[in-house]
Amino acid sequence: MTADPSHSEKLSTNQKALAINLDAAIYGTFAEIGAGQEVARQFFMAGGAAGTVAKSMSAYDMKFSDDIYGKAHRYVSRERLLQMLDHEYQLLTERLSEQRGDRSTFFVYANTVAAASYKGTNDCHGWMGIRFQLRPHGPPNDIIIHVRMWDKTAVAQQDSLGISGVNLVYGAFLLHKNIEQFILSLADNLGIQRIEVDMLEFNGPDFEHVENRSICLHLVQHGLTNAVMYSPDRHVLQPSEILYKKAIFVERGSFRPVTNVNLDMLEAAGAQFLQEEKNRGQEVVVLLEITMHNLLAGGELNLDDFLARVDTLAALGYHVLISNYSEFFRLTDYFRRFTKNMVGIVLGINNLLEVFNEQYYDNLAGGILEACGRLFKENTKLYVYPMKGSGYNRYLADQVTVTGGTRPPLAMPMPGDWLITAQNVQVKIHLRNLYSYLLENHYIEPVLGYHQENLGIFSRDVLKKITEGDPAWETMVPPQAAAIIKDRHLWGYRPAQNAGAKAAQPQK
Repeated sequence: MTADPSHSEKLSTNQKALAINLDAAIYGTFAEIGAGQEVARQFFMAGGAAGTVAKSMSAYDMKFSDDIYGKAHRYVSRERLLQMLDHEYQLLTERLSEQRGDRSTFFVYANTVAAASYKGTNDCHGWMGIRFQLRPHGPPNDIIIHVRMWDKTAVAQQDSLGISGVNLVYGAFLLHKNIEQFILSLADNLGIQRIEVDMLEFNGPDFEHVENRSICLHLVQHGLTNAVMYSPDRHVLQPSEILYKKAIFVERGSFRPVTNVNLDMLEAAGAQFLQEEKNRGQEVVVLLEITMHNLLAGGELNLDDFLARVDTLAALGYHVLISNYSEFFRLTDYFRRFTKNMVGIVLGINNLLEVFNEQYYDNLAGGILEACGRLFKENTKLYVYPMKGSGYNRYLADQVTVTGGTRPPLAMPMPGDWLITAQNVQVKIHLRNLYSYLLENHYIEPVLGYHQENLGIFSRDVLKKITEGDPAWETMVPPQAAAIIKDRHLWGYRPAQNAGAKAAQPQK
């Protein structure tokens, strides 16, 4: 190859395109729909494109597009992108393999995009992908991404799309051995202010070692997007395909590991959410959400720990969202990109107190009032799961530890056997009228129908029992999660240790 990948961050878009053009082996097709032939244009402007471009085309008219690629449910979709890659790659190899297959690594770059309309009211996003060989006669691989364009004008979006496409083509051929560098390069000459990459997937024989869920986690870690989603069958999803025009019900947690109390929260509050008048006849998406802050609580990102959490949640049949939204109002702002239907969040007393912790809103001009206004607008409701006084006191003690005692406690301790609910929890005195308003107007609802026996279960206690070989942990987690923990020896589980612990118990 003609360029040094270690210096990719120093290359302009023109230099990247030229590096591809000057590589005599790289040869292929550009097929673009929706924002002009902006990627192909970059390669033509760089010079030497005759050595790279076998064909460049667009099929804007729906009839032309359907006749060439077949029908698609949506034109700006993964489905249409794959149709384009399939059709163009087949044509490319059929027509040119005999002539130059021994000396060429073929590729097809394709995109299908909705740029800013004349009225400027549409969702500006697109799918782009490249199917490519890494050696002559080698098997093809795919890299697929979904982007959102944040520029305000169609012209600026076309420019950013052209740059993004060059970054993708350059990265596929020159950075494929360093996936993290490839990810960072997607924002080269753009920055994350102009474009968001909220889905990235590698497929093909040369990427069998790549775990796409971990790859997408790096998108969040490096700021290319603020949220990524995974399906119960462990695939990477583009969030809008799941959330578009749906009612959304979400639980935030560490899920390290998922416990019976997590499921009790979902089931009890979920039953109330489904009974809401606004949700009648609506399709509901249930999400379990983990914040990057939680994943980084140990100081650095542990991919094995991350996959352990996601896999145990997938075994229970739930979609998983990883986000950078520490504040709940930012999470609901994110959901409002996709839906105007109701959003429900189930949370414990500890998280409820964090919602009313004013220090998180110092950067907002309107402080906690602005945060509440953004959180509770447009059909959003919090469902609050109760907590025993003993657990409540542990939470307060943890806050003192975290702050080093530099801040006053969020609330006063309670007797251990008291039940703290949404109706009797004590927020700070000067916020009680605000809280009462939200409670009385049903923006905040107490969870009903919960199981009292679950109130004493805490993830960190379960984790401790697993590492210490105490078999009691198995009664505190769902059977599907327990099976995965034991099968994969997650979180320090050791069969011999646990078997020994059971043998040490007195016989009945």
